[in-house]
Amino acid sequence: MISIGFNQPADSPQALKSFAAQYGINSPNWEFLSPPAGIVPDLARDFGFSFVATAAGFDHLLQVSVLDAEGRIYRQVYGEDYSADYLTEPLRQLITGNPIADATSLSAILDQVRILCSVYDPRTGKYRVSYAIVFEVAGGVTFLLWIIWFFLNEWFTRRRSARRPSA
Repeated sequence: MISIGFNQPADSPQALKSFAAQYGINSPNWEFLSPPAGIVPDLARDFGFSFVATAAGFDHLLQVSVLDAEGRIYRQVYGEDYSADYLTEPLRQLITGNPIADATSLSAILDQVRILCSVYDPRTGKYRVSYAIVFEVAGGVTFLLWIIWFFLNEWFTRRRSARRPSA
């Protein structure tokens, strides 16, 4: 297990050591890495990790990247509280050689929607799912379809009127 501190220079090796002690992380198989500030943007991009600097620090989703034996990202797991299934399923797939679930499956699409709809709630200090973006997109699509219907209806009405002989 590797944790990478992206908040440079605050995530120094000493700060990460204190973080591990604060949360009781003392496993010999868990490393805390403090990369140079200059490579953090590229490292974050390569891992698909995004964060936004705020007055209170950084806003970001918690992310676990599961890597395969060649060091390639096999699965990204996002969330505030991980159940065992979130991590054991991709690990089981890697060990048994079963392929990753189809990214176009309904559950994969719903996971992506959940990730895109996650917002930070400063009152609770946690992330929550906000479906406001879904309603905004649905409203926009509905409006666009209505406009298309309106113009097609007008076009067909004018064509029919033009074909009728005048009395």
